[in-house]
Amino acid sequence: MTSLFELEKTGDVDQLTSLLAKSNSEPVRRRAADILGEVDAPDEKVLDPLVTAVQDDDSEEVRAAAIDALDQRHAVERLVAALTGEEVPTEGAEWARAEALVETLSADQPELRMASANALGRIGNKAGTKALVRRLGDPDPRVRARVARALGRVEDPRAVSALRKRLGDDSVEVRREAADSLGRIGGDEALSALLDLLNDDSETVRRIAANSLGNFGSAKPLDALVSLLSDENEAVRRAAVFSLIELLSNAPGQQSHELRERMVEKLSATDHRSVVDSLVDILDQGTQAHQRRNAAWLLGRVAGDDNRESAIRALASVLDDKDGMTAQFAATSIAEVGGEVAEDALLEVLDDPEASGDARAKAAFTLGKVGGERARRRLNEIIDDTDDEDVRKRAFSALSKLGGRG
Repeated sequence: MTSLFELEKTGDVDQLTSLLAKSNSEPVRRRAADILGEVDAPDEKVLDPLVTAVQDDDSEEVRAAAIDALDQRHAVERLVAALTGEEVPTEGAEWARAEALVETLSADQPELRMASANALGRIGNKAGTKALVRRLGDPDPRVRARVARALGRVEDPRAVSALRKRLGDDSVEVRREAADSLGRIGGDEALSALLDLLNDDSETVRRIAANSLGNFGSAKPLDALVSLLSDENEAVRRAAVFSLIELLSNAPGQQSHELRERMVEKLSATDHRSVVDSLVDILDQGTQAHQRRNAAWLLGRVAGDDNRESAIRALASVLDDKDGMTAQFAATSIAEVGGEVAEDALLEVLDDPEASGDARAKAAFTLGKVGGERARRRLNEIIDDTDDEDVRKRAFSALSKLGGRG
C-alpha cells in the first residue's frame, strides 16, 4: 500500500478519500483528513468526503481533524449547513456572517460547535468575540481548543484575560492554542501571561510558551527567548530558536533593523551550540521560505569560532536553493563568517559538477570576499575553462578583488 507520505507528495485524492472512509486505523484516517485539508485538488472531490467523515466517523479525533481540514479549505460553512439543514451566508458583511454563526456555538452537537468556532475565527470579525469567550468554558476540550484558536485569529484584546485563564487548562491542546493566541494578540498583558509560564516545572508548558512568543510582532520577547537558550530541555531550547526566527519574520519593517541588531548582539554573547544546530535544521528541513531565509541570514552572524565549520557547510549546501533569497542570504552569510573553512567550502561548490550554474556563480563571487591565493589561482583557471558565462563574469569580478589575473 502506498504510504501517506507518498500520497501527500502526489496529492492522490482518490486514495486519500478512500483511506478516510475505509481505513481501520484511526491515525491513518486522521492523517488522511489532515492532508485533504491542504492538498491541491478541486473542492468538489474533497469537501463531501470530509463532511461525511464529520458526520459518520466513530472517532472524535478524526471528526475534529476533518473539521479543521474543511477550515483549511475555507469551507466550514458548508459543514454547518449540512449539520443544521440551514444555509449559512458566505458573502456579505463580516459582522452579519459572524452573528449568524454565534447561534450555533451553543448547539448540542460538539462538532457543530467546533465548526462554528473555526468559521468565526476564519471570518475574523470582533462581533463574535463575546460569544467565543463564553464558549472557552465548553465541556469538550476539542471545542475549547478551537475557540481559543479562533480568538487568536480575531486578535481582539478583550479576549486576553479569558485566554490567560485557559493556560491552566487540563488539556495540553487547549493550553497550546491559548498560548498561541496570546502571542497573536500581543500586548503587555498577553506577554506577561506567557512569561509566567517560562519557569513552569513542566517542559511541555515551557515549550508551548517558547513557541508562542514567536508570534509577537515586536522585540519585547527577545530577552525571554534568549534566556530560554539555557533551558535544560533540548526541545525548549529549539523552540526558543524557532521563535527567534519567527520574531524576525513578524517584526514590522520599521523595527526589523533594530531587532536584528539586538538579536545578533545578544546571541553573539552566548556560546550555545543548540542555536547553530537549530538554525542548521531549519535550513535543512524547513518548508517555509521566510524561516529559511532568516535562518540563513542569522547563521552567518552568530556561528562563532566553535561552530564555524558546521555553519559554513550548511550555508554552502543551499547556494543552489530553489528560493533565490535563501541562496543569496547564504552567500552573504558565508562571507560574514569568512576564514579558511569558508574558502574550502566555496571551492568545493565551484568544482562540483552537480552544482547548478547559479550556485557556482555565487561561490565564485563570494570567493572574492573571503578567498586567498588558492582561490585566486582556481578562479583564474575557471575563467578559461568554464562554458558558463555567468560563472565567468562572477569569477572576473572576484579576481578583481583578489589582485587580478596573475
